[in-house]
Amino acid sequence: MKVYPNIFSNNPVNRVSDLRSDPSWVDKTLNSEKTMISLFWRGKAFVTKHKSLTSGQSNPEQISPAWFPNNFFKDQSDDSDSLIFIGIIDDVAFFSKDVSKLSNPEEILNLKDLGEFEDLMILAPQAIDQGELAMLGQAKAIFEWHKSHKYCSNCGAESTMVEAGYKRVCHNCNTEHFPRTDPVVIMLATFNNTAFLGRQKRFPPGMYSALAGFIEPGESIEEAVARELNEEAGIKIIEANYHSSQPWAFPYSLMIGYIAESKSENFKLDEVELDEGRWFSKEELKKALSGENKNFFVPPPMAIAHHLIKAFVESK
Repeated sequence: MKVYPNIFSNNPVNRVSDLRSDPSWVDKTLNSEKTMISLFWRGKAFVTKHKSLTSGQSNPEQISPAWFPNNFFKDQSDDSDSLIFIGIIDDVAFFSKDVSKLSNPEEILNLKDLGEFEDLMILAPQAIDQGELAMLGQAKAIFEWHKSHKYCSNCGAESTMVEAGYKRVCHNCNTEHFPRTDPVVIMLATFNNTAFLGRQKRFPPGMYSALAGFIEPGESIEEAVARELNEEAGIKIIEANYHSSQPWAFPYSLMIGYIAESKSENFKLDEVELDEGRWFSKEELKKALSGENKNFFVPPPMAIAHHLIKAFVESK
């Protein structure tokens, strides 16, 4: 399968959706000696430095999830809502456990000197196997969804997690709820040898990026690209071409990247959405990607916006 440049992509697991819905299979798999479990605590993943389980590569600077056998937690009380299935690689099953209810998991679970809990945004640009990072992103997105969907949206009663994390059931009204992914378009508008970038107030000083926005109900991806560019910058486009996508577990989105051809250089900023914005030449963006441009900078390689800009700079 093709390897994609976007971080949190290239997930190596087989999700075996036909098996994970069987409680007996989940229980049997969970108790297998081969099964490995990663830990999350309040949105952070527990990581260590050792050989990657998914790539088999050994690097003293390589960061990896600290994978534990299930019996490591045998003396700890279990919470069915805290354990989710990630998938299978070869004949090894991977799960993730959320220990956020513990006030001090390092001490309670005897994790001292084994590693540390780290934010995925900090992990992403570091030396970590991209497959394992994608697995952590998958787990975090599901945990975040469960955290915000504990109660049934139909009747308000508390729901229960089933199917190893991929469904919640309300036993009061029997409504089923499934983990959601929020689709977001992120698009680079181009005109001849220029591309439009904007900046929001929350951006670090000097950073410009591609524009983005959530897809609305009843709207195609291409329609969302056209609408967002017009709403945020008054840019009208001729066409929009798909580039790539990126799972984004903050909290549970899918970034859908497009490069769109504008009708003209005309633009008018929505000053509520954007602080600044302008057209940048290929040469300016090329220097920004290499760090040579001192006047402004663009998002780092962990962001899909970086790869949209790079694709434009490298286009003929």
